[in-house]
Amino acid sequence: MSLLKRVAKRIPFAEDLLAAYFCTRDPATPRRVRLTLLAALGYFVLPVDAIPDIMPILGFSDDAAVMAAAIAAVAGSITPKHRQKAQETLAGL
Repeated sequence: MSLLKRVAKRIPFAEDLLAAYFCTRDPATPRRVRLTLLAALGYFVLPVDAIPDIMPILGFSDDAAVMAAAIAAVAGSITPKHRQKAQETLAGL
């Protein structure tokens, strides 16, 4: 199993991450929403973090907070279609 699959299955907010990703890929998504979500996704994947991800439990807490804030700010733009694609992707892992 690839590293990405193992990590994705352990992240409690993986579906939200994928739904945000699919939202950024949708041409109908406004630019402001895309930039907000891309910034949050970038914070999640970049190794520079306020709390290192290698620390158990606390490691993803800052990432989750950033993602939650970004998703809350643009919640109306993440459609059921984006969430469905995220669920299908996770089911295929």
